[in-house]
Amino acid sequence: QAQLVESGGGLVQAGGSLRLSCAASGRTFSRPTMGWFRQAPGKEREFVAALTWIATYAYAQDYADPVKGRFTISGDAAKNTLYLQMNSLKAEDTAMYYCAAGTSLSRATVSDRTVYNSWGQGTQGTVSS
Repeated sequence: QAQLVESGGGLVQAGGSLRLSCAASGRTFSRPTMGWFRQAPGKEREFVAALTWIATYAYAQDYADPVKGRFTISGDAAKNTLYLQMNSLKAEDTAMYYCAAGTSLSRATVSDRTVYNSWGQGTQGTVSS
């Protein structure tokens, strides 16, 4: 039902920026929660950021501590697209980035992978130091 396709990954030097996009189809933007996760080689998939829609064109943002102040999550319902603006990138940000959609109604659980039931295939972001 909900199809997610990420794009915008690439290779950048430390301190640079990348803007990831997640094009959605179906009723993805009718779901209350949209998020970004990332996974580095040999590591567990970890939470990056999430949007929880709380009213018409109103939403709350949540971020993992390592990306606070550097990354910004946003969405454009008219374009059915989710974004992740990543600035001041560090080598430790190198990972496959995944877009996800879920039905959670609580901001307290946005970092839990199990609340998301639709996932994209990922886009690679590589930061050289």
